[in-house]
Amino acid sequence: MKKILLIALLSFSFLSFAQKKELRQTQKLLDQSFYNEALDVLSQIESIIDGTDQKYQAQYYYLKGWALKGEASFNDAVVSLKRAVEIDKIIKLDKFVDLSNDLIQQIEAELVNAAVADNKSEDFNSAAIKLYDAYLINPSKENNINYLYYAASSAVNAKEYDTSLEYYMLLKNMGYTGISSEFFVTPIESGIEEKVTETEYNLFKNSKDYTNPRIGKTESRLPEIVKNIALIYVQKGEVDSAIAAIKEARQINPDDVNLLLSEADLYIKLGDKLKFKELMQLAITKDPDNAILYYNLGVIYVEQGEFEDAMNYYKKALELDDSYAPTYLNIVGLILEGESVIVEAMNKLVTSNKRSDQLKYDALELSREDLYKTCLPYLEKLIEIDPQNLEALRTAKNIYYTVGNNEKFKLMNVKIEELENQ
Repeated sequence: MKKILLIALLSFSFLSFAQKKELRQTQKLLDQSFYNEALDVLSQIESIIDGTDQKYQAQYYYLKGWALKGEASFNDAVVSLKRAVEIDKIIKLDKFVDLSNDLIQQIEAELVNAAVADNKSEDFNSAAIKLYDAYLINPSKENNINYLYYAASSAVNAKEYDTSLEYYMLLKNMGYTGISSEFFVTPIESGIEEKVTETEYNLFKNSKDYTNPRIGKTESRLPEIVKNIALIYVQKGEVDSAIAAIKEARQINPDDVNLLLSEADLYIKLGDKLKFKELMQLAITKDPDNAILYYNLGVIYVEQGEFEDAMNYYKKALELDDSYAPTYLNIVGLILEGESVIVEAMNKLVTSNKRSDQLKYDALELSREDLYKTCLPYLEKLIEIDPQNLEALRTAKNIYYTVGNNEKFKLMNVKIEELENQ
């Protein structure tokens, strides 16, 4: 019996010696960034490691996580590093917890930075995968939940609708809003409020060089999430689910104008313009100073041939915001809708030799010029706001030519040529 015990002890001692040797060799390889070679060495003790002293287990999983990170096998690396942390905490070795967590944080940063690069190069599917992996590193942490939100967005851009729907549903079900604090101070020297980091805010709020420190909140991302869930359902042909998603959100937040607009946007995509108009009218009662609401209503009324109402909404939009270029362009387009009737009548008279027809033709020509002159103030304001708007410049050029304003006709021509030659 003693002989058997002695053999067992000798065997255990040999295994421990072998592990120490392999682990030291792995450490040396990793210090020189030979990650694949380090993994080869670790594979030699993989089958026996879980039956040995836990201090060696903690070291093994730390080194393996380090090597996997070097090989960009991030998911497996995180699993291994978390195992090292778990074992270290059990035996209170206090050696590999911080080292492993530092590597995990590096992996998270590398995944996010790589995802940003992927999005810039429009490799949205790869970006979505990396952001989701970053989220899984610590799915209960607020910042990592933000990664899930961005992963869903990238998946939408990649047209991976099932994946994006899964992510958005996760966010919705966990009650995610993405609302965060924003920090502001106003330098006394400039008097202009600046957005700063929380650390800067804590430093500046008691400084004599700054005044009016305040903490604000970002807007909730819930409306966008619910809207995207609904639009994905539309894309998948699941209209009932889309409508239900929006209605559920509005029951939770009945006064949220953004959700109301999301529902309106859904109906316009479904081709239900009457329901769209109804919801937009309701949105206006909730947010009567929102110029974009009036602009959008103008667009819908034009599509339905209700030009007078459309013009009223466009003009109301300008009253509220006279810097929104598309409103001017749409007003010009709406005014010019009347040109086709005049031109058609002129074409019928152009070959007639009757004196009465010639007088009618001249009167129609004057009406056409008056129509053009009505457009000019809107076009000129639009060009002032957006001097590189080629469509506006070309329209203005044609009108100036028709009404005989050669000076401005030439000016428009020069501006157009400058833009086209850039």
